[in-house]
Amino acid sequence: MVVSVLEEMRIRSLGVIDDAVVELSPGFTAVTGETGAGKTMVVTSLGLLLGGRADPALVRIGAKAAVVEGRITVKDGDTVALRAEEAGAEIEDGALLISRTVSAEGRSRAHLGGRSVPVGVLAELADELVAVHGQTDQQGLLKPARQRQALDRYAGDGVAVPHAKYAAAYRRLRAVVVELDEITTRARERAQEADLLRFGLDEIAAVAPLPGEDAELAAEAERLGHAEALSSAAALAHTALAGNPEDQEVVDATTVVAAAGRSLDAVRSHDPALAALADRIGEISILLADVSADLAGYADQLDADPLRLASVEERRAALTALTRKYGEDVGAVLAWAEEGAARLTELEGDDDRIGELTDERDALRAELSELAQALTDARTEAAARFAADVTEELASLAMPHARVSFALRQTEAPDEASGIDVGGRSVVYGPSGADEVELLLAPHPGAQPRPIARGASGGELSRVMLAVEVVFAGSDPVPTYLFDEVDAGVGGKAAVEVGRRLAKLARTAQVVVVTHLPQVAAFADRQLLVEKTVDGSVTSSGVTVLEGEDRVRELSRMLAGQEDSRTARAHAEELLATARADDA
Repeated sequence: MVVSVLEEMRIRSLGVIDDAVVELSPGFTAVTGETGAGKTMVVTSLGLLLGGRADPALVRIGAKAAVVEGRITVKDGDTVALRAEEAGAEIEDGALLISRTVSAEGRSRAHLGGRSVPVGVLAELADELVAVHGQTDQQGLLKPARQRQALDRYAGDGVAVPHAKYAAAYRRLRAVVVELDEITTRARERAQEADLLRFGLDEIAAVAPLPGEDAELAAEAERLGHAEALSSAAALAHTALAGNPEDQEVVDATTVVAAAGRSLDAVRSHDPALAALADRIGEISILLADVSADLAGYADQLDADPLRLASVEERRAALTALTRKYGEDVGAVLAWAEEGAARLTELEGDDDRIGELTDERDALRAELSELAQALTDARTEAAARFAADVTEELASLAMPHARVSFALRQTEAPDEASGIDVGGRSVVYGPSGADEVELLLAPHPGAQPRPIARGASGGELSRVMLAVEVVFAGSDPVPTYLFDEVDAGVGGKAAVEVGRRLAKLARTAQVVVVTHLPQVAAFADRQLLVEKTVDGSVTSSGVTVLEGEDRVRELSRMLAGQEDSRTARAHAEELLATARADDA
């Protein structure tokens, strides 16, 4: 049962299409029309809706932007609905609206369920919604790497589980090898770095700076350098506050304040306000006494020893030599020393580290050997099933004697260091294992299996690709399959079988096919005609649903190039009757 179905697309100002609505069937929809009418624009439109590259050259001449809008039915809880809701999209009555706008200047905007979203979100949905296949995909199937990916996709967890373990071990091995190479190839540089660190750490240790010492010494040097002036100022201030026992005539601040206090004490009982003032004068007397005592103590403790000053300056010079090399102040110097000691420990541990990394590398290579063998075994088992399934499908596509097989092989490593052991041989390996996978085709009995790149004609390749996708539909289905002239090079009975097989695929999925073959179009549940009309210098395309007589006329045109040919019409009606009989 199809969970998500693309119901409708509206295309505006895209290529030759001015404004058209494409109504799609839940089953098999065939898109037909004259060459150049714009059939491929249907494929292009769907590609834009699902995060494809925005090419401003697609915008219709004279238009400001091309717009593609689509409506997809989704079911609550399926993957597409959940991802859309995560992106903030709104789903109304099971319908999800998608739109993509491409401006003539190349700017692109995407909307999902009424919300602006990054184009990448549409691309994520594409993986769950649609499998697109066209001529470029057929060329891609010729590449061994794509063939290995196809086999792995078919195998499912049988390959995916060991592949995930292999990939993790492979990434770790790459990191270990890089670190090991870095340590061994830069041994001389690292030794020189260690020597410089040792010199710096020894120099700092010889001075043994203390945190904040530079600031404390700077303050002490300032004080010792002005000791005489500081002492004289303190003595004068003390005399002004406490008086001079040797000169009784000098009036000091303590005596004056004490006299003021005594004068108020005599009358303070008569007025609370005056009593408060008397208390404040008493506080001043106490403060003057404290400051006077501190000034006397400061003067007594002040060290004016020139030897001490010389010692301080010598220490400051030693600290300055460090800050010139290792940091702005002593704190920065100590931080450098801490980091340097840690780095030196690391560098001095190179030999131990090299041993550890070598052991880990060897262990990882051994693990990769086991995992690569597990991958090979899983692929070998899956390849036999995959080849049998595709061969069976080819029998339904007018290739009853064709046989498909897979060749799995490994390449001998040029030396032991560059390979891993698989099956008792040292072989080349990569991020996906050690296997080289190639799809082989023997088109008829007695023919030697050959790589499909050399052993398949265009029509045979189209059918092999369709057979592969049908096999995938049974093991890893998607809701919608879009084939862009995948029937190229096919004709006659083979074309009928292709149409019949697409119709069978459409029983479990939505299938949209852009085709030029009437034998294929006749099997469609719905046939859309893309036709263009020329009105002056403006070319516009319309997309219409063909039914009844209109469909017979289009099939006749596709058969003979003549809509009204009796022979072509009879053949068209026969094709439709054959398709209906198969469906029944």
